[in-house]
Amino acid sequence: MAWNNQSVVTEFILQGLSSSWELQIFYFLFFSIVYAATVLGNLLIMLTIVSEPHLHSPMYFLLGNLSFIDMSLASFATPKMIADFLTERKAISFEGCITQIFFLHLLGGAEIVLLISMSFDRYMAICKPLHYLTFMSQRMCFGLVTLSWIVGIFHAMSQLAFTVNLPFCGPNEVDSFFCDLPLVIKLACIDTYILGVFMISTSGMIALVCFILLVISYTVILVTVRQRSSGGSSKALSTCSAHFTVVTLFFGPCIFIYVWPFTNFPIDKVLSVFYTILTPLLNPVIYTLRNKDVKDSMRKLRSHIFKSRKTDHAP
Repeated sequence: MAWNNQSVVTEFILQGLSSSWELQIFYFLFFSIVYAATVLGNLLIMLTIVSEPHLHSPMYFLLGNLSFIDMSLASFATPKMIADFLTERKAISFEGCITQIFFLHLLGGAEIVLLISMSFDRYMAICKPLHYLTFMSQRMCFGLVTLSWIVGIFHAMSQLAFTVNLPFCGPNEVDSFFCDLPLVIKLACIDTYILGVFMISTSGMIALVCFILLVISYTVILVTVRQRSSGGSSKALSTCSAHFTVVTLFFGPCIFIYVWPFTNFPIDKVLSVFYTILTPLLNPVIYTLRNKDVKDSMRKLRSHIFKSRKTDHAP
């Protein structure tokens, strides 16, 4: 990707979450703990799924990939944000800013497709159980994950196709802790109304439509589940409710920010923190607390690790 835009701005200044030194110290400690917990939690889910044979099913394969995307989503901007809490001048190069925008939309687009794939997996398992193993084959699972990354790449490239060549010749302060596209394009020296409309149609409306489709999908699944009264249905209800919670936590902030890109709301920063930092942390918590198989597998993995350590230290 070429960086030969006609900008005189070579860097952007991130205003961060607060100008108070005391708050920044608190945020440094808080988000350091949150980020470490996010990485460790998602790594634990991936390790558990890989190491436990009975979790080698389509649902857990997709869940493992979701954990990888969540860990990556939490890492594209959070480490710099944490480091910036200890610096007075929070600068990021033009190339670094464009890179953040690229990875945000790459990972966001990939996660949207993956969440849709997970809802489709649950629909087939609950509403079409006789066809589930035939349709959700290993090839289909790999295909869905590959499709999620392809869509993410094309989505990210479409967002940058016009943005990267915008002229930035004046103000360079971004009112956030990372480079978010709606905030960056407002700093361009030309009228970006058309670009804003394009962003609404490719980010905001797509997220809104996908969320509505997912709500309809999980509604159909939950209606099917409620018509049954077995233990398996209870397990399916718990799994689907966890999935729907994750969907709501991810799509809610995205829709609010990208459907109204022309207007800044005071809550925008909070929502940005939520879907880039807190949601990737909450996902492993939700899936482990609501999923008995994952919890049992984690206990088994922990016992195996402790036994291995005792054996290694035995005389």
